[in-house]
Amino acid sequence: MQVIKTWNYLRGYVIIRVEGLTLERFLNLAATNDIYLWDIKRVNYTVLEMRASIEGFKALKEIVKKVGCRVEIIDKRGLPFILYRLKMRKMLGFGMIIFLGLIVFLSSFIWDIEVMGNEKIKTQDIIKVLEKENIKTGIIKYNIDKDYTKYFLLDQFDNFSFISVDIKGTKLIIEVKEQDLPPERIDITTPCNIVASKKGVIVKAIAKNGEAVVRKGDIVDKGQVLITGVVPNLNTGGHIVVHSEGEVLAKTVYSYKLDEPIMKNVKVETGKSMEMRELKFGQKGIKFSKGEIPFKDYTEEVREVKLFKKNINLPIKLLVYEYKEVETKEIKQNIDVLKKSTHIKAVEQINKQLPEKVQIESKDVKYHVNDGILSTTVVIEAIEDIGEKQIIN
Repeated sequence: MQVIKTWNYLRGYVIIRVEGLTLERFLNLAATNDIYLWDIKRVNYTVLEMRASIEGFKALKEIVKKVGCRVEIIDKRGLPFILYRLKMRKMLGFGMIIFLGLIVFLSSFIWDIEVMGNEKIKTQDIIKVLEKENIKTGIIKYNIDKDYTKYFLLDQFDNFSFISVDIKGTKLIIEVKEQDLPPERIDITTPCNIVASKKGVIVKAIAKNGEAVVRKGDIVDKGQVLITGVVPNLNTGGHIVVHSEGEVLAKTVYSYKLDEPIMKNVKVETGKSMEMRELKFGQKGIKFSKGEIPFKDYTEEVREVKLFKKNINLPIKLLVYEYKEVETKEIKQNIDVLKKSTHIKAVEQINKQLPEKVQIESKDVKYHVNDGILSTTVVIEAIEDIGEKQIIN
């Protein structure tokens, strides 16, 4: 189907309107004379609209005389008509050639660098390293050695386990995968204590090596020794230092408080809006507007209008700024809905603090209203291993 459309566009075609009382006879004679008509639409009882090739339209003249219908051209489409208009307007044709040449020229450069998959390493740090090798926006994309770029980045960043380098249009896409590096381990030959990483109430302390100095029910603070690596030497009566090993489970508490006003100011759109367009070339742009923004209070939305059907990333952009007038209104929020939303937000914040291996023991939620403010406090009690190793100096 697409091939036929392309072929018709290259040959050129016209959209015609046929009006009369003998439309069926008109169509039958056209078919009998092998005149191809397509996209036939009935506008009303006496009017049809359809498409015909240039040759087909010329051949319809005899049929029109026979049936007594009236035919008019609504539109002319296709390459022959474009070339004819360019022939009549040489400067326009010359300008189009220059424009197409400029597009082809600009599409041979890299205008955007996208880094994906990085979390620990900042995108800007990766781009700075690439710039040292002269891989930056504005470089001719055919000068980029993708294999060299990949191995160069792997050499510069130790915690990258995988890198792929690809070029799509005028965009350089770098996808990375970071290694999950385990915390630095203390060698088993190095004497160390196990200390508390946070405050908690001891639930269980098991010393596999070393000596536990806390018991169930003890309250410990961060940094307090839980399993000591300094143990008595039964042979000499003195002490020796060892590498402590063991597990210390403690009950810990996580809490988060969130305040939300019951009466809240919200911005409501009035329905009035205006648009402003900007043609950007790189970092510079020219704005086109009918005047200043007529609203005192407004919101701004920016969208990009595609200049090209294909995904070509050129430094030329057409941006449309839409300004919508808003007015501030004070509304009273539903208390029950507000409690649920603040509860969810508070739990989400606590979940960010919780370690991976943790056992939730209990959760308590308290609400308090004071001076028009709803305070939501969520407290979670958990059991976790709070021990971390600390070298004995």
